[in-house]
Amino acid sequence: MTTLQIGGLINSFGNGVILPFLFIYLHNVRGIALGPVGLIVATNAVVSLVAGPLFGSMIDRVGGRRMLALSLVILTVGYAAYPLVEVAWQGFVVAAITGIGIGGFWPSQSTLIAGLTPAPQRPAAFAMQRVVMNLGIGLGALAGGLIATTESPDSFSVLFLLNAATFLVYAVVMLALVPSPSLGAGAHARGSGGSYREVLRHRPFVAVIGLNAVFIFAGFSGFELLPVYAKNEAAVTETQIGIVFFVNTVVIVLAQLPIARLAQGRRRMPTLALLGLLWAAAWVVVPIAGSKTAGTAAAILTAAMIVFAVGECLHGAVQAPLIADLAEPRLLGRYMALSALSWQVGFALGPAIGGYVLDVSPSGVWLGAAALCVLGSVLALLVESTLPAPARRTPVPAAASA
Repeated sequence: MTTLQIGGLINSFGNGVILPFLFIYLHNVRGIALGPVGLIVATNAVVSLVAGPLFGSMIDRVGGRRMLALSLVILTVGYAAYPLVEVAWQGFVVAAITGIGIGGFWPSQSTLIAGLTPAPQRPAAFAMQRVVMNLGIGLGALAGGLIATTESPDSFSVLFLLNAATFLVYAVVMLALVPSPSLGAGAHARGSGGSYREVLRHRPFVAVIGLNAVFIFAGFSGFELLPVYAKNEAAVTETQIGIVFFVNTVVIVLAQLPIARLAQGRRRMPTLALLGLLWAAAWVVVPIAGSKTAGTAAAILTAAMIVFAVGECLHGAVQAPLIADLAEPRLLGRYMALSALSWQVGFALGPAIGGYVLDVSPSGVWLGAAALCVLGSVLALLVESTLPAPARRTPVPAAASA
């Protein structure tokens, strides 16, 4: 498990290098309008909506380890092609390639983590994954902010090639050092049959991933829009944008494990309701930055990202462990694929709609997102009644309960 987390750290660093700057690259460097840029970014998620379930079926047949390796190779090719993009249609093609890889990456990695971890330890394992992922993203965003400048298009090519290299490194590390889960407690029984129809009949699971799609659409997908808003509406520099994302990461690295421990034994859905309120508060603050100087705007956005980070920690303490607890072991790959699907629905709709709304009303997009986050909080409390009683609270590890 430690090796898997180290590989994830390397890979997340590469993702962080390009995450804040993809919108800026396509719009400010390549000259593609914000609306089509939003659609290009959304294409990544839309393609993953199709690829994810296909990967989920294959994971249940051949295992998460092999499918993760395949996903990483596809992502290497996709991100290495971004420097070749000059016009919109090329952006759509490259986004489709990376979408296939992302469609396989998340369910494969989640299945591998769940299969290698005993059920009582899964909240801690997924919390550590969130810490590692965000540490890498934060360091990568900081590095990317120091490298990228719209005055030098080649600087963005460096970012994409660096990200592609990290996917390749992760694949090599994972294949060399990470074992396949053994068949037994906490592992999925490969080749045991089953279908997505069985998973979709699991109403509590469907309710949980539906709620997650709302939170991703209203919350996480804003990360794609925030950098271009900050640069174009408040003249925040690439370096300042990198620092904003880095501070967000530092908060997550410091707070994720303590918050995961605090969540032990507590009801899960009120925790998700609280994260919705925190995210709404963060997005309400963002429009204020648009009327300030660059330095003040960067400080306001940093404060918003600190609040948002606490909500991310709450999400990390609840969402993935809850999915693993609800899943039937022999169909774990399919459960994880549909869980990843809920993320991709949000990431598809967020940039696709947000890009056009941002072009028309730069402030309105954040107020709308805040309202949807509040709606998610209400829905979280309603979903609690659908969950089986054992799944309503985060489990307490045996050592902690002794």
